[in-house]
Amino acid sequence: MNEEQLEYVVPAETDQRLDGYCCTLPGDYSREYIKRLVKEGAVLVNGKQEKVSHHLKGGEIITLNIPEPIECRIEPENIPLVIVYEDEDVLIINKPQGMVVHPAPGNRSGTLVNALMHYTANLSTINGIMRPGIIHRIDKDTSGLLMVAKNDHAHQSLSMQLKEHTTLRQYYGLVKGVVKSNRGTINMPIGRHPRERIKMAVTPLHSKEAVTHFEVMERYAQYTFVCFRLETGRTHQIRVHMENIGHPIAGDPIYGKGDKNNPFKTQGQCLHAQTLGFVHPRTGENLLFEAPLPPAFQKILDHLK
Repeated sequence: MNEEQLEYVVPAETDQRLDGYCCTLPGDYSREYIKRLVKEGAVLVNGKQEKVSHHLKGGEIITLNIPEPIECRIEPENIPLVIVYEDEDVLIINKPQGMVVHPAPGNRSGTLVNALMHYTANLSTINGIMRPGIIHRIDKDTSGLLMVAKNDHAHQSLSMQLKEHTTLRQYYGLVKGVVKSNRGTINMPIGRHPRERIKMAVTPLHSKEAVTHFEVMERYAQYTFVCFRLETGRTHQIRVHMENIGHPIAGDPIYGKGDKNNPFKTQGQCLHAQTLGFVHPRTGENLLFEAPLPPAFQKILDHLK
């Protein structure tokens, strides 16, 4: 099997584990993937094999031997879809909480893509075999509206609208604590967390602009029901921004301090992509879709009232 050999010099005064550092290298490698490479002897430190927990201090030469990618096949699966709208160009899906959008290493089945491939053979190819039709994502435990492109022309048009911030994406969320301002804008850059690979963070380093507008819908004794409008679409954007201002999304297992933030015993964060609006890629018509809150989310609000 062919492989690619890459070498990196660890910056001076680095204080990081081998696996954590390798996850920050170009290629966006997952920690599990790096651990597998280390175990197979494909990651060397100054020419020697070390453990994933090996502590780097700076100045070491890291050698990565990346194996040639193996072509993956995504299996179609007969998974029910809640289709809000469909035509020859676009599908609008109301994704349930708990469903991953597309396959990834260690998670090859049960995703929205598996379901889409069973439902239709007409999906855009721009994002390759792992993400056919997928233009944007919402987190596994966030429910709500997602647009899917059925051909490459639609994909290019919808992607450009996202890039130019002309798509309307509105979320409802329940946050911890009482938000004092009736409305506001959070403008804080977001990038990969420097130490915890699965997390994003507000950071000036290797980050991108992130802007979230919010408006309070209702206040309760210890929670606030908030409407969010995304101007940008960074990974975990609303969750990171709200944690940063001291109001994490209720039930968030990553940014909300785990079980202490989840007295409702939800499957995950109380966040729902409620409104989606865009210009149709073929007709030029302005389309607007809404999805009601999931019953479990609505039940929590009813209880708080």
